[in-house]
Amino acid sequence: MKIQYSSAALAAGCGAMLLALGGCASAPPPNEHIAVAKASVSRAEQAGAPQLAPVELQTARDKLARADKAAVDGQPVPAAELADQANVDAQLAEATADTQRSHKAAMEFEASMQALRNASAPGSNSPN
Repeated sequence: MKIQYSSAALAAGCGAMLLALGGCASAPPPNEHIAVAKASVSRAEQAGAPQLAPVELQTARDKLARADKAAVDGQPVPAAELADQANVDAQLAEATADTQRSHKAAMEFEASMQALRNASAPGSNSPN
């Protein structure tokens, strides 16, 4: 049994296949994702992450470097995914640094308050 296809059906099928293949091949460049990740890493660095969240910051930097390499190698999808992961890791580093700094400030405040309480307690050597 021989199957015959009309030229319109063949043209439509080929057109659909070309559109599908074109959609896969033309993923947008990951430049915006990488730029956002770089900005997040920079903010984390300025927030003190190198000292207060070094592991999280290094993870972000590593993923950003891998994203840059994937972009250069012409792999936009992995590059964008790695850049997005680097962005989240950098935000975590910044938040961790902020938390560490806040915790330290709270501890210093509590120590100051305790010193004031001790100084004002009855029997202390403060002038009354």
